Amino acid sequence: MRLNTLQPGEGARTEPKRVGRGIGSGLGKTCGRGHKGSFARSGKGKIKAGFEGGQMPMQRRLPKIGFRSTTAKESVEVLLYALEGLEAGEITITSLKEAGLVPTNAKKVKVVKKGDVTKAFTLKGVSATAGAKAAIEAAGGSISE
Repeated sequence: MRLNTLQPGEGARTEPKRVGRGIGSGLGKTCGRGHKGSFARSGKGKIKAGFEGGQMPMQRRLPKIGFRSTTAKESVEVLLYALEGLEAGEITITSLKEAGLVPTNAKKVKVVKKGDVTKAFTLKGVSATAGAKAAIEAAGGSISE
């Protein structure tokens, strides 16, 4: 293959339709738009998604289901045994982000009791469940929210 022999694939480049250029072209008079109606007129050929010709559309006929929290993506849970890998001392949201335990967009972090902890931690700005609080305090740690 040489650079001077490169060309587009077969059928990749087609000639544009020349509409309104007489009966012999096959696209004269109505230019392939048919007779009357919204699609025959200029700027009127768009129908919004879900429009069913005036019938009550499907998205309005069906019942509304469920609830999607807007803050769910900002709050994260951290398992208790994951804190064991961190250095003992003060644990904040920024230190958890640096350690890669929570994503960077997290605004609320909660420690959930799963596993055990042996190091003494001080949680600052991080909430914890009742079981996690008891396990941290049993290991000699504390929680200040």
